[in-house]
Amino acid sequence: MSIADLTGQLAQFTILCVDDEPNILAALRRLLRKNGYEVLIAETAQDGLSLLGTTEVDLVISDMRMPEMDGAAFLGLVRLHWPDTVRLLLTGYADVPSILSAINTGEIYRYITKPWNEQELLSAVRGALERIALEREKRRLEAQVRQQNEALHLLNVELETKVLARTEDLKIANAKLKKNYLNSIKVFSNLMDLRNGDLRGHSRVLADLARRTASNMQLSESVLQEIFVASLLHDIGKIGLSDEILKCPVGLLSKEDLTMYRRHTIWGEMALISQDDMQGVATLIRNHHERFDGQGFPDGLSGSQLSMAAHVLIVAEAYLDLQEGNITKAKLSSSEACLMLARGRGTQFHPEVVDVFLQVVLNAVPVGGAPCRMLPTSDLIPGMEIARELMAQDNIVLLAVDHVLTEKLIHILKLREQRDGVTYMLAIKMDKNS
Repeated sequence: MSIADLTGQLAQFTILCVDDEPNILAALRRLLRKNGYEVLIAETAQDGLSLLGTTEVDLVISDMRMPEMDGAAFLGLVRLHWPDTVRLLLTGYADVPSILSAINTGEIYRYITKPWNEQELLSAVRGALERIALEREKRRLEAQVRQQNEALHLLNVELETKVLARTEDLKIANAKLKKNYLNSIKVFSNLMDLRNGDLRGHSRVLADLARRTASNMQLSESVLQEIFVASLLHDIGKIGLSDEILKCPVGLLSKEDLTMYRRHTIWGEMALISQDDMQGVATLIRNHHERFDGQGFPDGLSGSQLSMAAHVLIVAEAYLDLQEGNITKAKLSSSEACLMLARGRGTQFHPEVVDVFLQVVLNAVPVGGAPCRMLPTSDLIPGMEIARELMAQDNIVLLAVDHVLTEKLIHILKLREQRDGVTYMLAIKMDKNS
């Protein structure tokens, strides 16, 4: 739910004010109606209970001192019969035992003293109503997830029944099921990319890059499969975000929208966590915006707290986000994105994963077929040979293939890094003894 949607909902709430003083009720009604709320009034607790029995009320504001039934007893009855209605207490007395009674009996959200500060009262009302709106949105999302899980469960049951009925064709049926499973995920992934507008094919490219990187790191086949599926479904949680949030680069989101955006990894995990065969995928989806140094979200995990598969997905996603303008409005080139990854090596990103990923992206293998390694300027030694062209940010070739490094040239590269604020990673040929 976006902030705009939440603000629109708040004006649709109904508030019941209960007080035995007509002037207090008039003041409350005037203040709350001026701010767009529907306001009901009652001069006694009994009248308030009658209104609650016939009208849907979201918030009750009750005075503490009233004849026949005080605010604590009244709010206790509200809590008993209408537990979803949020309760506020007005009191003009510094009566701690009475306030504690209201808290214990009526489980009030807040209490406000008379005479009240209008902004304080409005803030309390808005906070209470926002709580209601968020709780309702949570219930809606949970119901939606339950429906999806039930549909997936029914599909699994149907597939298992078919497999059991065709025992003789079990091997063929399993292979077909796996293919259909992946194809369904790919189709769903394409639909999610369409939700993001101009990011069509994003998940497929991410899946390819992440799987190739993991393969070069010699991760197991089961891990490769989880990385591939997680890459295709990594943005499933964004389905619940508004178009405004999806179209805005993350670095330009408001504080409220950023908080909502950062929940999409949690929602993605929630959508899959009930599936026994998707536990690893769900965890990867939750972790794909974490950082090696623990400064990511949603859990602030770091280093070995994250699986190597998660580190691979984090690096590959950052590489694409930099090129697609998801972080800032600026869209970087592939070489610029590689430089940014190199700059974050060991801080934002796992160093080993960055090294392997850059080799995958740059396809850093010289013509002769000999392997190479990616090195920062701090590790360069005179006599080393360049395996691939070194490009500047403006796509000008700085060093050609087979160029031999000298001490002076290494010094010049380091000075250029300091002057231009860039980080160079050079593909260096590995000699036979390496």
